[in-house]
Order: sequence, then structure tokens, then C-alpha cells
Amino acid sequence: MKNPGGKSFFIGVIIGGTILFSAVNLQKFFAFAGSNTTAATPAPANNFPRLLATEPLQITKHATLEIASPTAAIKTGASPTQKSPSPTATPLYLAIDQEPEVVGSSVNGLPLEVYTFGSGEHERMIVAGIHGGDEWNTVTLANQLIVYINQYPDVISDDVTLYILRNINPDGEARTHNKHGRLNSNGVDLNRNFPANWQADWDRAGCWNYLPTSSGSEAGSEPETRALMEFLGSHNIEALISYHSAALGIFPGGEPWDEDSVRFAEAIAGVSSYPFPPIDTGCVYTCTLADYAVSRGITAVDLELTNHFDTDFETNLDILNVLTSFIP
Repeated sequence: MKNPGGKSFFIGVIIGGTILFSAVNLQKFFAFAGSNTTAATPAPANNFPRLLATEPLQITKHATLEIASPTAAIKTGASPTQKSPSPTATPLYLAIDQEPEVVGSSVNGLPLEVYTFGSGEHERMIVAGIHGGDEWNTVTLANQLIVYINQYPDVISDDVTLYILRNINPDGEARTHNKHGRLNSNGVDLNRNFPANWQADWDRAGCWNYLPTSSGSEAGSEPETRALMEFLGSHNIEALISYHSAALGIFPGGEPWDEDSVRFAEAIAGVSSYPFPPIDTGCVYTCTLADYAVSRGITAVDLELTNHFDTDFETNLDILNVLTSFIP
């Protein structure tokens, strides 16, 4: 006897299999067609870490300060001996109109600008940016101090005159904000170019040695160095801070260390966390600005900020008070 239900089941299996077979092959067809079509896809995200030394830093403003962009335009990829078109220094926007004194120019013709505050008989000085873009935060600090003192001139007492050379190595700072911005446009380390124990070369053990450096063809060979030497020679500076970064501490000028400069370093250490005595890496420092200043009878220190990015602004307001009140 025939079974109609079994016949129907058999027919259903055949139809279902046919449909399934067709679906599978249709899927393979579209997959094959898709593999031969070039689809526009977004570029992969850049997952490299941020290169902090080459990027501008967002710096917290102090009180109501309006701090302008601290540095000149950055030019990357230039070697220390390349002379880029002469840019202009980034202007500071000050609460009270004030023009700097241009005391010289860099190899590339950038101005060396000194801002003066007060008119007292006791002269003090701050120099920033001697290692250009490698220590660009010292330039930022100098600009912050200029803006602050301009807005609050009473922080300078009546018996003091303060000079701030905000960037002695504008070519290096304009080139790039990393180790390639350390030297001037002649490839010279300006802090090895002063005529105080000048040496054509030095033992690199323990010293900065990431790139080839030079102390110049002779002492005072560089226009930036000569401009500052002439400024010091025409003023009666009693105490000077040369700002650097980073982290090694406070270095009194002189070889051996000058006694007044040691007292000055101790006073700065007393209001800050900067190490004194400084960290000893074994480097022998020669022909530095601080040494040259001491040779001229000026109490002087090289002062290193905490790192290569921050300005330690609040701390350096306290140090400003030490500078302006210190008696050699």
C-alpha cells in the first residue's frame, strides 16, 4: 500500500536541498565578486606615541595672564648649519606697551631682545634659551616672567633693574623643539663659546653627546655670544641666572665654584626643589656663560628646570625674588 505522506516528504527534501545549494553558491558568487572590487578604506590610525619634545605644550596661565605664543615658528628637518629665511621673533602681547632693546642678532639675523624692568642701581639679569629648541621651555618661562612683571611691575623693587634676554639662541629654537635645535646655525653650542677656560674640544664623558657639537672656531666666535658679552661689558650686572633644562640642579659659576655664586645657589635651593649641589654626571663644563659672568665679577648660576616641558612658573616667581634681593 502506498504512503502519500512519505512521497510528500521526499519531494520536500529535494526542493529544500535545491534551495540550499543555490543559496550557498550565490553567496560564494558575491564573495568572489567582492574580492575583485577595490574598496576605499580609511588609513590606519597612527598608533605611535606622542613625541612630546616636538609638540607645543599647553601651559596653565597664572592668574589673569594673557601669555602669547612663546616661540617662533618651528621648522623641522633643518640641520644646524642650514640657514632658513629670516623669520621674525614671536611678539609678546603685554598689558603695558613695552618695546625690547635689540642687543644683537643671531647667525640667521633674528633679533636678540632684552626686556628691562625697573631703574634701580642694582642690576640683575636672566638669560634663557642658550640651548635653543632642545631647552625651549626656558624661553617659555622667560616670556611668562616678562608678561607677569609687565602686568605687575611692583614685583621689582625701586632699587633694582632687571634685564631679561628671553632667547639667546633664536635660530636653534626656531629650527625645532628637540635635540636638533640645541646648537646655533653654525653648529656651535653657545654655552661652550665664552672666553672663560675656552677649549676647542672637550671630554664628552658624562656630557650631552647626542649629536656632533662644536665650541666654535675660537672663544666668542658666535654673534650671539659676542652680543651678550658686549651687553655685560656695558652694564653693571651683579647677579645672573642662565636658565637650562633639565633636572640636574643648580650650578654655580667659576672654576672652582665662586663663593658668592655658591651662596646664591643655596638661596635658590632654599625656595625650590632644584638640587644643590647639582647631580654629578662626570661632565667637565668649560667656557660656560656662568663661568664667564663670574670672570667679570658677576654672581652667576646655571639653573636647570625640572624637565624639558614645564616652566615651573610658580617656583620661579620665588626664585625671581631671590635674584632681585640677593646681595653678593
